[in-house]
Amino acid sequence: MTTPPGTVELRELVLPARANHHGTLFAGQGLRLMAQAAFLAARGLAAREVVMAGVTGVDFLAPVPVGRQLLLRAWVSRVGRSSMTVCVTGLADQPGIAPEEVLKGVFEMVAVDAKGRPVAIAASYRQQETRT
Repeated sequence: MTTPPGTVELRELVLPARANHHGTLFAGQGLRLMAQAAFLAARGLAAREVVMAGVTGVDFLAPVPVGRQLLLRAWVSRVGRSSMTVCVTGLADQPGIAPEEVLKGVFEMVAVDAKGRPVAIAASYRQQETRT
């Protein structure tokens, strides 16, 4: 199965080691997973290394209890000369329960060279709106 460049799906199980004292996904762990998905989507589209330049918004919409599966979907929604905007959503589910959107965020990523300096993304991807 192939996914288009700039899109990624990750599945994670919420284990006790990722939980807070309420038995739900610790927000820091949720943010880490979202950042990982954003990184993979951006690197896939740029076909080179990327770094995070900023987070323009993250919403934790509902708690995610231990034992739930978290499906993270990330896609590049904007491509500039060297920067990209990556949208990430997280759905939680378990057998017999409909998936529920629990996380969403927007990340700004930049393609970089070996010295960490911004570098141009292939012209074929620039100014492309892939999904909103």
